[in-house]
Amino acid sequence: MSKTKAINIYGIKNCDTMKKAFKWLDKHNIIYKFHDYKKEPIDINIITMAFKQQGIENTINRRGTTWRKLPDNVKVEINEEKALKIIIENPSIVKRPLLVYEGNIVLGFKDDVYSKIFKHE
Repeated sequence: MSKTKAINIYGIKNCDTMKKAFKWLDKHNIIYKFHDYKKEPIDINIITMAFKQQGIENTINRRGTTWRKLPDNVKVEINEEKALKIIIENPSIVKRPLLVYEGNIVLGFKDDVYSKIFKHE
């Protein structure tokens, strides 16, 4: 496995989906740097990149309690500026994990998607 390419993964350590991603990466000897939303500020440049590549709708976790607690008028009128403000205040609203590899953003974890991404490693 390559140890030279930067792989960054963002999320919350205790999230079940994050644990699945960590387990998969570790099993395949893929070295990564974990950025915990609970311990360090969210990187707005990464979130902006996620918006551009995946869209605001896909970057925000609409299944979580953080989204459900937002007022309906905020949910309806969401745009990039408002979404960034919400994410800064509530980083757990970002879909997890958020993986950055070779300039690409991958949201969520699926074994087959990770297998495809890292097949040449």
